[in-house]
Amino acid sequence: MIATAKILVAWSTGKDSAWMLHALRERAGAHAVAALLTTTDVDDGRVGVHGVPRSLRLAQAAATGLPAIEVPLPKARSNAAYEAGMAKAVAEARARFGVSHVAFGDLFLEDIRRYREKQFAGSGLELLFPLWELPTPSLARDMIAGGLAARLVVVDKTRLDAAFAGTLFDDALLGRLPPSVDPCGENGEFHTFAFDGPMFRAPVAHRLSRVREEERFAYAELQGEEP
Repeated sequence: MIATAKILVAWSTGKDSAWMLHALRERAGAHAVAALLTTTDVDDGRVGVHGVPRSLRLAQAAATGLPAIEVPLPKARSNAAYEAGMAKAVAEARARFGVSHVAFGDLFLEDIRRYREKQFAGSGLELLFPLWELPTPSLARDMIAGGLAARLVVVDKTRLDAAFAGTLFDDALLGRLPPSVDPCGENGEFHTFAFDGPMFRAPVAHRLSRVREEERFAYAELQGEEP
């Protein structure tokens, strides 16, 4: 990674993107990362897939010390809408911050990586995958040992019991996960909200208001809380 890199981080609000930010700063220097990029719901501002409210996403960004760039998308998302929104946001990041790289927290899903590489082909931007193919059992424990704190905010009930929604991502959780579930949830078994760790200047104050179940997914609804 070149010393003059200006990196745009794809920020899901979850543990993988948070740990990726930490890894990038460790490897490239504290000033290498320029901004955080997040897809959101155009109607309510919640984070795509994770469902984290806008106020908590912005509190996270403030805790990292980085500006936040939003990609508002309709609920009925298509690849065309996603690609158009991303292209606009990335162009903004290049103009504002001189971004030269875009980093993703993907772990091992080859089809997702190929899609991203195709999406950015010819853009002049270099893609980074700092956590790529790290063994997820050891990666999960490294995150926890390194001080990362996160909470499960979405659980796929076809793969994991709804009772896991809202629980902390910690050693106790890893010990309770069924063998069929990836320790980092990379196959979509669960998604998280990161709220403390070496990537943050201070913990992101929040509380669990309720767990809401739908046909396939259980959602832990979070609210901001005064520190």
